[in-house]
Amino acid sequence: MEKVYIGIFIVLAIVLIVAVILLSRKAILKFYERSTARYQDKLIKNQIEEVNNVYLTMRGWRHDYHNHMQSLKAYLEMDNIKEAREYLDNLETDLDDINLLFDTGNIGVDAILNSKISLAINNGIKVDYKATVPVKTTVSDIDLCVVLGNLIDNAVEACEKVESDKRFIRLYIGQFKGQLYISVSNATAETVRKLDEEYITNKRGNHGHGLKRINLVVEKYEGFINRKNEAGVFVTEIMLPL
Repeated sequence: MEKVYIGIFIVLAIVLIVAVILLSRKAILKFYERSTARYQDKLIKNQIEEVNNVYLTMRGWRHDYHNHMQSLKAYLEMDNIKEAREYLDNLETDLDDINLLFDTGNIGVDAILNSKISLAINNGIKVDYKATVPVKTTVSDIDLCVVLGNLIDNAVEACEKVESDKRFIRLYIGQFKGQLYISVSNATAETVRKLDEEYITNKRGNHGHGLKRINLVVEKYEGFINRKNEAGVFVTEIMLPL
C-alpha cells in the first residue's frame, strides 16, 4: 500500500513540475511578446517623428516654391549667373535626401511609405506602387504604420536573398467595399506550402517579430489577412475597417 502512495505522489509531483514548466514558459513568452511589442512601438514612434519631419520639410519647400522662383528671376534679370547657380546648388543640397513618392491623403502613411520605399529603391529593388488612403480611419496612425512598416521591411529582407536582377516589390493600397485594402507582393527565394501560426513562430529575428505584429494589429481591428507563397513570389493581402 505504501508503494502505491509513493507511486501516486511521484506521479502528482511530475504533473506539478510539468504544469509549472508550461506555465512558466507561457508567462515568459507572453512577457517577451509584450516587451517586443513595446520596443517596436517605441521604434515606430521615433521613426514616424523622423520621417514626418522630413515630409514636413518637403511640404515647406514646395510652399516656398514661388519665392525661390522670384529670387532666381531677380538674379537672372541682373545677369548674376554665379549667384543664381549658387542659389540652385543650395536648393539641390536641401533636397538631396528627400524623395517624395507618395501623396496618399494621409500624412502618417505618406511619411512611412516615402521613407521605406525610397530606401528600397536606393537598395536596387524595383518597386511598383499605388496608394490612396483616407485622411481619417478607424485604424490608428501607429497601428497603420506598424502594419505598413513591417510589411515593407519583410519584403525588403526577402528581396535581399534574391539575385539583384530579380528583386521587386509591388505595393497597392486603396478602398474596397468600405474597407482599407493593402497588398504587398515581393520576390522571394523560399517556397512555403503552409503559411500558418507555426510558420510565423519558426521565423527568427525581425521577420518573425514583424509577422506577429502584423497579425496582432489585424486581430485588434477584426480585419482579414491572407498570405500566399508561390514560386518566386510572396503575397500578403490585408483588409482593415475604415
